[in-house]
Amino acid sequence: QVQLVESGGGLVQPGGSLRLSCAASGSFSSINYMGWYRQAPGKERELVATITSDYSTNYIDSVKGRFTISRDNAKNTVSLQMSSLKPEDTAVYYCNANVFKWTHGIFEVWGQGTLVTVSS
Repeated sequence: QVQLVESGGGLVQPGGSLRLSCAASGSFSSINYMGWYRQAPGKERELVATITSDYSTNYIDSVKGRFTISRDNAKNTVSLQMSSLKPEDTAVYYCNANVFKWTHGIFEVWGQGTLVTVSS
């Protein structure tokens, strides 16, 4: 079983910064891309940022220049550094990983989510 455990959410004032981290554990052969999604109250879950195993990144327009995704392949972790946070960034943030295991093929794994609240 593969698990993703997130940490780092919380309450932050507008303009502030927060760093989310996610660690993968369990039995698997490799992790392809990893990413962060978010779901605001009353809205659908949306992709925020992704990073491939060779560190190629992609962001939604609303966070470009403010958020930075990174990963450590040796530790199977992914992080999201969020700066210049806005109230509209308030959401539950979910870590996601595209995992390969010889016995199971390729499958998606999700973290439990961590709440980020941007408010004064």
